Amino acid sequence: MTPDQLRQIMTRCPLSAAKLYADPLTSAMTEFAIDRTDARIAAFLGQLAQESGELRYVCEIASGEAYECRADLGNCKPGDGERFKGRGLMQITGRTNYLNCSLALFGDDRLLREPDLLEQPIAAADSAGWFWETNGLNELADNGDFEAITRRINGGLTGYGQRVIYWRRAQKVLQNA
Repeated sequence: MTPDQLRQIMTRCPLSAAKLYADPLTSAMTEFAIDRTDARIAAFLGQLAQESGELRYVCEIASGEAYECRADLGNCKPGDGERFKGRGLMQITGRTNYLNCSLALFGDDRLLREPDLLEQPIAAADSAGWFWETNGLNELADNGDFEAITRRINGGLTGYGQRVIYWRRAQKVLQNA
């Protein structure tokens, strides 16, 4: 994935961000078997574009207060909502997800101690790939079920129309590659 291709998909993406994330995203797509089909790549980038605000956000803008004491996210200690708010290019959220992601990417619990690591380019991209693979999204992409992918990532269909626009752009970019 080149910076130019990323910017064709994400038209408001700054060139600096496209350059910063092109290699980490390419590596993550290889590591998590996303690069095996154009359908997977297009769906992944379509969702990632929405989740990251076109590679502009690797930390959720909201405070995280809404996640405080959310047992479904594993947020059981005071301050967990803010500490484990959405980070990375796919916005990993909650103590449980941070721990599982950390174990998968690093083999230890470092993201519980250093949640800001998910804001670094390689970890931000790898965490997105990990989330994608762990949630069975490659298979849904292979089946063209973009709505189900959105529901697994978002819990609903927030931003679905824009996600579809990104997905279609990614399909076109990949066809012309």
